[in-house]
Amino acid sequence: MTGVVERVDGVEIVELLVSGLHRFEGRPSDGAAPEPSGELVASAEVRAGLGLVGDRYFGRRAHRLASVTLIAAESLPPGVGLRETRRNVLLRGLPVDDLLGATVSLGGVVVKVHRRANPCAWMDVTIGPGAMKALRGRGGVRCEPLTAGVLRVGPVDVTVSRFG
Repeated sequence: MTGVVERVDGVEIVELLVSGLHRFEGRPSDGAAPEPSGELVASAEVRAGLGLVGDRYFGRRAHRLASVTLIAAESLPPGVGLRETRRNVLLRGLPVDDLLGATVSLGGVVVKVHRRANPCAWMDVTIGPGAMKALRGRGGVRCEPLTAGVLRVGPVDVTVSRFG
């Protein structure tokens, strides 16, 4: 098995979202659940195979391979972040949608990128009309945490490994 390991310079964790609440359930026309305070955090504890401690997907069997979500800031309009997209990690400088199948180290926290986080109709409500269509193929990725550690807002050392 051959592989390529690449260091990516200039990457920043812009925002982290850890929320125990599913705000976007039901129909968008019914409106989102109220936003809880404190869901945007400066740091987030990650546990291998489980996800972000305190998050709605933490330890959920159905989300084992998708308990951490990443999205690129470059995919979003100015002023839009994790509150609107409900992803966990907003990164600047890393094209996350191109990382399917890769293993990514974010400051020592290693995740396996399994699949796309496809946008839903809620994006047209939280971001604006046409957002769902505009984010197709750019809505982020769903990952499995392979190691434990802490993610922090700010510059982060990133390594991308691809094998196959």
